[in-house]
Amino acid sequence: MILRFRTKDGMFRVNVDANQDFKGAMEELSKSLKNVDLSSAKISDKPNGGGEMVTSLCGQTPSQLNFKHGDMLFITYEDANVVDTTIESGITNPPAHDGAIEPSRVTQLEVDTILDKQQGLIPRKRSSLCRHGDSGMCEYCSPLPPWDQQYLAEHKIKHKSFHAHLNELNQSANKANGSSYIPPLKEPSFEVTKNCVGGHKPWPEGICSKCQPSAITLQPQDFRMVDHVEFADSQVINTFIDSWRSSGTQRLGYLYGKYEEYPLVPLGIKAVVEAIYEPPQKDDNDGITLLPWEDEAKITETAKLCGLSKVGVIFTDLTDSGNGDGSVVCKRHKDSYFLSSLEVLFAAHQQINNPNYTRHSVSGVYSSKFVTCVISGNLEQEIEISSYQVSASAEGLVKADLISGSTHPSMVYINDKTEKRYVPDIFYKFKNQYNIVVKQNAKPAFPDDYLLVTLTHGFPQSPTPKFISPKKFPIENRHHIGEGADLMAINRHLSLQSTTYNDNNMNEFMKLMSDFHLVCYLFSVDILSPAEERLISKIATTHDVNLCFELFESPGWKTLVTIINSQ
Repeated sequence: MILRFRTKDGMFRVNVDANQDFKGAMEELSKSLKNVDLSSAKISDKPNGGGEMVTSLCGQTPSQLNFKHGDMLFITYEDANVVDTTIESGITNPPAHDGAIEPSRVTQLEVDTILDKQQGLIPRKRSSLCRHGDSGMCEYCSPLPPWDQQYLAEHKIKHKSFHAHLNELNQSANKANGSSYIPPLKEPSFEVTKNCVGGHKPWPEGICSKCQPSAITLQPQDFRMVDHVEFADSQVINTFIDSWRSSGTQRLGYLYGKYEEYPLVPLGIKAVVEAIYEPPQKDDNDGITLLPWEDEAKITETAKLCGLSKVGVIFTDLTDSGNGDGSVVCKRHKDSYFLSSLEVLFAAHQQINNPNYTRHSVSGVYSSKFVTCVISGNLEQEIEISSYQVSASAEGLVKADLISGSTHPSMVYINDKTEKRYVPDIFYKFKNQYNIVVKQNAKPAFPDDYLLVTLTHGFPQSPTPKFISPKKFPIENRHHIGEGADLMAINRHLSLQSTTYNDNNMNEFMKLMSDFHLVCYLFSVDILSPAEERLISKIATTHDVNLCFELFESPGWKTLVTIINSQ
């Protein structure tokens, strides 16, 4: 006999023996519903839900259950696609697929929590068009929303902030007094759904409209996750550029700092850079090759003790002009490129590896706050910093393996379709010579400007850096220019053999200890205990002289000083 089963994923027919256990029918049905746990399903002869648990019917035959040939049965169930796991950096027990995450289970950055509580309204003064008293308000003086295009244009703000974008989405997606909250964000996904329940074999053996990604139309992203990059001290940049000045080869470093509110943009965020760590790399005149970074986890933990995290990456692209006046060649401009296609892919990978955790996304994750900075020559042949991010669409294209670099630095190549790679139609919009917006097929390549988001950068007028050492400790991984750190470098930096520190000069010792590169090296020698490492981190960042006396009495520090004095 044939029984018909109506589910939310379609209708299925199953051949069953009227005198055999109903469990066999469920096992046959489960072959068509691979992503479903039928043990928790309910079955009914009515479409209104309810019914009996499937497990309670097993052990009886279809005849005993009064099922007849051609009967229609209705099954309700939940998808069994939740994996019980924990992601330490943001989400507890997230779904393995794209199910919704409870906002309370997402640990987001403190700056996001602060901005979530703000409306970001832009106040306006009373204008000549107002016809009311001092206590009144009208359309000419009422506050503007933080995404107001006219305000942004007048203040030369190219992109609205992430939280302004969120507030704009929430205005239509969620009511102010609503009892429930619908996360308005969802990460772009351009991959074929591998666990499709459309009744066909998984890709590449089969595909349907449910699992097939839609056509992609690229357009510049109108918001940015971070609005500004602030370098806490100009010496941070000068010290980094010294590597190029000494060798003529390019250099890359990771930016360590924190995210704060940026008041110059409504609901804005800035990345405050306190230090640049230079990982193992092979530098050339025209590029950089990153080498395995074995102690990355240790550096991350060191930065965490100092109240910092990895907020971005910076690299040089400098060529001396040969004029002998310190000028450099201008390579990046509107008629060439700002970030090459390979650099766009590199930035996308970095952002994917450093996701932004937010309560406003159905998956608990949306894009990234990781920034990419380039030091190169400007049109006046001066050394200048440019700051970028790539769009959420760029991250999605990279995750789906749809794009790669091309021989033309300003163009991104679209990968060819293979047995394992499905490539949907990709278009981009632009204004033609008649100033009309047209849509064009992006294959085989399209301008990488469609994937870029520009940021501003600068230095504070009154710097208050976290690290205040008057001397520079040797930078890590600079052996190619004869600069390296060892135990004697600690002695030279702190003058341990020639100086007796006491109440009169302990402040000088405290300042010398306030160097991120020194702290990283001290932690790498494996002499200090975790408690002593925490103590050194506090000295370096809080500038508390009293903690220095406590450090001098600690056994690990005494051991380190003894080893240095014996050399």
